[in-house]
Amino acid sequence: MSSNPKTVDSLKIAFLILGMAVLMSCGSDSSSSHSASTQGAATSAQGGQSGGTQTIDVAKVISQTLSLTVRLPGEITPYESVAEFPKVTAFVKWIGVDRGSHVKAGQEIVRLEAPELVAQKQEGKSKLEAAEAQRAETEAKLASDQGTLTRLKNAAATPGVVAGNDVEVAQQTTEADRARLRAADQNIAAAKSALNAIAEIESYLRVRAPFDGVVTERNVHPGALVGPTGNVPMLRIEKVSRLRVVLPVPENYVSGTVHGAKVTFTVPAFPGEKFTGTIARIPNSLDVKTRTMPVELDVTNSSGHLAPGMYPEVEWPVRREHPTLFVPTSAVARTNEKRFCVRIRDGKTEWVDVQPSLSSGSLIEVFGDLHEGDLVAVRGTDELRPGISVNAKLAQTK
Repeated sequence: MSSNPKTVDSLKIAFLILGMAVLMSCGSDSSSSHSASTQGAATSAQGGQSGGTQTIDVAKVISQTLSLTVRLPGEITPYESVAEFPKVTAFVKWIGVDRGSHVKAGQEIVRLEAPELVAQKQEGKSKLEAAEAQRAETEAKLASDQGTLTRLKNAAATPGVVAGNDVEVAQQTTEADRARLRAADQNIAAAKSALNAIAEIESYLRVRAPFDGVVTERNVHPGALVGPTGNVPMLRIEKVSRLRVVLPVPENYVSGTVHGAKVTFTVPAFPGEKFTGTIARIPNSLDVKTRTMPVELDVTNSSGHLAPGMYPEVEWPVRREHPTLFVPTSAVARTNEKRFCVRIRDGKTEWVDVQPSLSSGSLIEVFGDLHEGDLVAVRGTDELRPGISVNAKLAQTK
């Protein structure tokens, strides 16, 4: 069966018209969808601009006097400590104390023996006796020559009895005797000084305690040879009835240190028990290596519980003489370049550089271009760029 060419052409035209209609319908739907999308975005943008001002929590900058207590580690040392070395080379003859012995000031604790000093003392006595004998001889000769001179002078009163030269010779002899007598006196004084020096050295053979204290170290026993050139002391005595607490105070906590103030501390050996010390010595100079000031406390150890070498934990008061500014700790923002607070003024944010110092509870002390009553963002962050419009909501701070 053959197709009619006219019929085929008519079908082609019909299909072509139908395809064009479908394409036009799709284009119209796409345009409508795009228009609706654009309109929705614009509406959304307009809505964001009209109702999107950010609300942030703020707190007031307050002014108050810093007063807090921090816990600092220290070290207990004896009030006085002496290492006993021998003054001369000698043997230990007797030692009457040991580690832990309590001694009184002036108490004999060690007796030494030096045979060489005995010989030197005998030699010194012999020299003194010889000098005294020589002086006696010179004094007798002076008396004799003085008598001769007197008789010659009396005889010379009669002309021609005594030659004038004899009187002059007797006069010179007497003067020489006086000079020898003065030299003999000097020899006696020198011999006495030498003998006294030996006696003083001999007194060092008896070692006595310099103060009331406790023997904390003993390194010798009877029969040992000791000398002043040794590096190890015979004994070490420490005063423990009164102690020092050396406290390295950091630079931030130095202000407000008051001479004579009372502070309390604890030691691990007696948990729960508190001890009291008095600020006695303030060096007013920092250790350049640790940036701390070694403050000393005086402690009366009447109970005897404390001992040198203990490490106390001191409740150290930190005070300011004048009020300073405080903000919430979270209000201080930190970047690699600066530390700042975000201040809200006339509904706009601005950055204020600050130097944070000490914390007191939930607040931190700051120094910078802030004033009491200023509003700062409770949460400081660099996301709050300067010049942003915000709504400030005063937060409740503790």
